Amino acid sequence: MNDLDALFSASSNQREQPFDKEAWVKQKQEQRQWTYDTIDTTSMAIVQNSEQFQRYLDVQSRFDRYSVSNALLILAQRPEATRIADFESWKEQGVSIRRKETGFYILEPGEEYRREDGSTAISYNPKKMFDIAQTTAKKPEQPVYPDDRTRIKALMDRAPVPISISETLPSDVHALYQPDVRNIIVRRGLAAGDIFRALAQELAHAEMDRCDGRYSRSEVQFHAYSAAYILCKQAGVETTTFRFDRVTERFKDMEPQTIRAELATMKEAEQTISRRMHRILTPQRQPSQPSRTDAAR
Repeated sequence: MNDLDALFSASSNQREQPFDKEAWVKQKQEQRQWTYDTIDTTSMAIVQNSEQFQRYLDVQSRFDRYSVSNALLILAQRPEATRIADFESWKEQGVSIRRKETGFYILEPGEEYRREDGSTAISYNPKKMFDIAQTTAKKPEQPVYPDDRTRIKALMDRAPVPISISETLPSDVHALYQPDVRNIIVRRGLAAGDIFRALAQELAHAEMDRCDGRYSRSEVQFHAYSAAYILCKQAGVETTTFRFDRVTERFKDMEPQTIRAELATMKEAEQTISRRMHRILTPQRQPSQPSRTDAAR
């Protein structure tokens, strides 16, 4: 037997450790429960003060195609993340994870299953992700935003209601959605930033009016305001005038699941508008994130 044959003899003498399926299942269950607990805890935390709530909106603005639950998980684990992917996805791009970097978890859709009552549901599994800052990839360049006119034009693109200039709005009202006639009026002579901020908010109102007689401006005012903030962050419009001081009052005594339902309403309105805007803005901006599969709890 030559020296090379000895390598195989040594290998065959090593006992292979059997796969412990029960331990593996238990670990996955614990990971899943940790993500659910973290989502609930973070849901409660972000409505305790305006700063935390605004940080959540910042994360959701960068990851608008991710669910509310996954945005909460990113906020809890990697709040400064800008572009994320799993190990294999980074590898396919020729990018390595830096040594000693620790991943963080989001949820991704698993298999469909049947509940005891006969209804079907989808299971969700924790998936380890890494931010671009944890990799060898080059730091992404700052996005180049279009001019004011193009941004406003994108915001108005395929709007659900007519938009027109008004001479009669009070000086402290920049724009107004009128549900009785289904239109939005904008005060003449506003600066570009004021137009975008006000119009984004009123478009969110229009999106949340289902024309079923249940629309209430006061009930969705905070939702529309938050959706407008996210749209401004995405479009590079100044957001220093936004204040979320009423967040504690707005979410008082709500359970985590109810809070997430409210956040989902904001996100749905924002995302509907954002998708229309991307038709015009995306070709003019540098790509900030790769396509990704959303996961929602």
